[in-house]
Amino acid sequence: MKNKNRTELIKKLEKLQANDPNDFEALALEVFAYQKENNPVYRKFLDLLGKQTKSVQTLQDIPFLPIELFKSQTIKTGKWKEEAVFTSSGTTGSTPSRHFIRSLDFYLKQTKRCFEYFYGPIEDLAVLALLPSYLERPGSSLVYMARHFIGLSRQEESGFYLYDYAGLRQTLQDLQKKQTRVLLLGVTFALLEFAERQTLPLQEEQFILMETGGMKGRGPEFTRSEVHDKLQKAFGLRQIHSEYGMTELLSQAYSQGQGLFRPGPGMRIRIRDLRDPFAERQTGHSGGIDIIDLANIDSCSFIATQDIGRMQTDGTFEVLGRSDNSEMRGCNLLVENQWT
Repeated sequence: MKNKNRTELIKKLEKLQANDPNDFEALALEVFAYQKENNPVYRKFLDLLGKQTKSVQTLQDIPFLPIELFKSQTIKTGKWKEEAVFTSSGTTGSTPSRHFIRSLDFYLKQTKRCFEYFYGPIEDLAVLALLPSYLERPGSSLVYMARHFIGLSRQEESGFYLYDYAGLRQTLQDLQKKQTRVLLLGVTFALLEFAERQTLPLQEEQFILMETGGMKGRGPEFTRSEVHDKLQKAFGLRQIHSEYGMTELLSQAYSQGQGLFRPGPGMRIRIRDLRDPFAERQTGHSGGIDIIDLANIDSCSFIATQDIGRMQTDGTFEVLGRSDNSEMRGCNLLVENQWT
């Protein structure tokens, strides 16, 4: 397989259509060969597995790098100076993940492309971001994304809110009177607090209420369906939208209701067997979520996450929760016992 350079691969990514599986697979294999050659961490991981480039002929042959390595390793494809470092929130005392970003402009273009693929032009929306805990720490990729969306919006009401729930309620009421389309993007615990204190009926056709997850250390954990039920009752909405992204990715998946996600154009999901991290689970069965994110051209595009999910027959997927480390036996043993 002829190895492509970064510029060629990015041009192909920008032209990639979400509904063309053949083009996606061809590009993914090219990205794999490029990262095998130019990413020292991924190359070492593949060497430990005894995986050679010539043995990878299909998507199913590609090994996924355990996401834990973003905590201990500098994962870069090629040699370059980062413009930013995204870090995970984690819990007190835990080691955060670090994602070194070669180009913030490239990341922001990818977030815009993913969002507009599902929702249309951001410029037409008032973007209200309720992300208090994320604004209070450096390195949040979600804050970068939200700030970019706010900057793109043509609505003067767009902006961040910390804990000013009364002010947010007033802004929503004003926008409702103006019949302006609104994206309210919020971390889960803040949306629940807002719902408890400032109940407000919203119009389904006008408002996109989108939760991004996030309850760590902020009260009892709820399932996504429980969260959505509370928000639906508080705001009179039939559907609650969701964003699925993470520090280690540059692409996002979106759910427009019922917690069923669709990945962006340069992103694909595979469900792996928790007992064998190199085996794929059939549609309808739960397992670990593996992600191909071709926008991760400068880090690693093939990541085995710690999330548990289930693929549906229509290509959507559910996020069911998190695995504990004991379940990812193969990957963890490789990371813990063979990485030096």
